[in-house]
Amino acid sequence: MNFISSDDLSREQIMKIFRIADDLKSNKVEITIKEHAVLALLFEKPSTRTRISFEVAMTQLGGHAIYLDKQAMQMSRGETLSDTAKVISSYCDFIAARMFDQSQLVELSESSTIPVINALTDLEHPTQALADVYTIMQHVGRINNAKIAFLGDIAANTANSLMITAAKLGAEIALVGPQEYPPNSTYYNRAREYSKVYTDSSAESGLEDADIVYTDTYVSMGQEAQTEYRRKMFAPYQLNAKTMSYADKTALAMHCLPAHRGEEITGDILDGPKSIAWEQSANKLLLNKALLLYLSETGHSR
Repeated sequence: MNFISSDDLSREQIMKIFRIADDLKSNKVEITIKEHAVLALLFEKPSTRTRISFEVAMTQLGGHAIYLDKQAMQMSRGETLSDTAKVISSYCDFIAARMFDQSQLVELSESSTIPVINALTDLEHPTQALADVYTIMQHVGRINNAKIAFLGDIAANTANSLMITAAKLGAEIALVGPQEYPPNSTYYNRAREYSKVYTDSSAESGLEDADIVYTDTYVSMGQEAQTEYRRKMFAPYQLNAKTMSYADKTALAMHCLPAHRGEEITGDILDGPKSIAWEQSANKLLLNKALLLYLSETGHSR
């Protein structure tokens, strides 16, 4: 089993992973992975939280992680993804790949005989969505019928994965951003098959009654040439005290990080009492552990 897309997991599978996370968090039982299990981290994009959380997850579970920088591998000299996948599969038990192109991740998985995990592409960030939804359930007390307002770049990879994962569990999703920059139609239409998902170009009406207000950077990796244009386009959707006041009075603020303070979010919100961004970040370690254990339990690791 691979975890390439947020839509790869059913509602029941997501909840199974969350139950594993609960068991890990409670420390009621000692949970370890197969002895000497190895995770290959194949990255062509920079990473802080995802890389660290996966490395620490494997170590704490009793395994080991190897960081593979694409530029330091034979891939940089023309070795194919298919050949690379076959080689890694003969040495390791899992691959977590962070790449630009989603199709490259699919190609990698097609030649791999071990589970491949999407550690971020331009289209999706499914492991982030697991941590996000788990964090929401902890703080709101539910995900079914909870309202999540995604503010700003509603076509971001984080928005794609979050809307699929949260909608699959019954959340209401408001995608709040400029009309001239709509969400990815594939993910938007798919999420609408699961729950109430809609767009709104007004922050005031889009955030009304929201339990969670979520934002992400305006300029993702690979979009640096569009920096000034994107900053101007998304400026009216900054998560600050004013926009936060449009949501429910008990609403909480989320950001997957890294944050650009003063752009998509202000420091007083990120560091304030309504922010759960730091617990959201910490939960990446917990949910990556749970995901690895789940994939190991399915019997598909080497």
